[in-house]
Amino acid sequence: MDSGSINFIDWDNLGFDVVETRSMYYATCHKNEEWKEGNIIPYGTIELSPAAGVLNYGQGVFEGTKAFRTMKDRVILFRPELNATRIGSSTRRLCIPEIGKDFFLSAIEKTLIDNIDYTPPKGKGSLYIRPIVWGTGPALGVKPVDEYTFIVFVSPVGSYFKDNKKRLNLLVTEDYHRAAPMGIGNAKAIGNYSASLLPLTKAKESGFDDVIFLNASNENMIDEISSANLFVLKGNILKTPHLGGSILPGVTRDSVIKIADKIMDLKVQETDVTIEELLDADEIFCTGTAVVVTSVGNVSFRGEDYKIGIAGERSIAEQLKKILLGIQQEEIEDPFGWITPISAH
Repeated sequence: MDSGSINFIDWDNLGFDVVETRSMYYATCHKNEEWKEGNIIPYGTIELSPAAGVLNYGQGVFEGTKAFRTMKDRVILFRPELNATRIGSSTRRLCIPEIGKDFFLSAIEKTLIDNIDYTPPKGKGSLYIRPIVWGTGPALGVKPVDEYTFIVFVSPVGSYFKDNKKRLNLLVTEDYHRAAPMGIGNAKAIGNYSASLLPLTKAKESGFDDVIFLNASNENMIDEISSANLFVLKGNILKTPHLGGSILPGVTRDSVIKIADKIMDLKVQETDVTIEELLDADEIFCTGTAVVVTSVGNVSFRGEDYKIGIAGERSIAEQLKKILLGIQQEEIEDPFGWITPISAH
């Protein structure tokens, strides 16, 4: 393996951008068949028909997980079986041949092993793993296409937000919805994220970090931000919007719920969360594979700013983050069995 290929990477200044790596996983499937073992091929561009189902009708889903280099001098995956379950559900929802658990886990492990030297040193970041599957076959009418392509690529990343020490400044939007109940908000569909681009761009132009979307069927309830789940803390009660069809079942969301319940002895409720509860919270934070656990310092609603919570290590958000990262980097015992070791190098 040519370790010289990583010499251009500045491990101390990783952002959240694409860094081209050595290779990617590639497999294809017909709509009436099961996925068969694919191949590791050089990382590079792909060709698509202009009539491809993914280009014309958005028939595609993706996943996001991470590999970490730990204090035990090995590389691990964190709860990849949950990503496997979710991509299975997402592919079924979009009429794509279902990605099975064993196929999925084998694909990400093979991709990781071939690019393992791109995993940042401990404490410098992580190796982001992006599985994606889409309709490759042509379609002029609205229908599931005949042919599909599955790829896994990786990229070393740092923090999602540029200043990972800063608490977020969020805007509640009443002008846009991200997803609707009974739609595809609970699938990790490629088209879901484009709905957030305009409100997110407008918010950033006004000095905000992200947008809080309201529930499409009840605008007194919150949903999530553009790329992460939301949590609201009042006293020792930790609330997060329940999975009602418009909320993505986040892996980090599930992990934080279990840590809060089993380790920190908080009362966790998956329930409706009102705007009033949001603005009256002791703490607000968001969770996701990309953002990890990130505190919110200010929420703007109808032109008024609401200062939220406390900063620093005393905050519940920081304590949750410390435990989560401690498990991921094997600094503390993993009481849940979440770690999947890949290599000792």
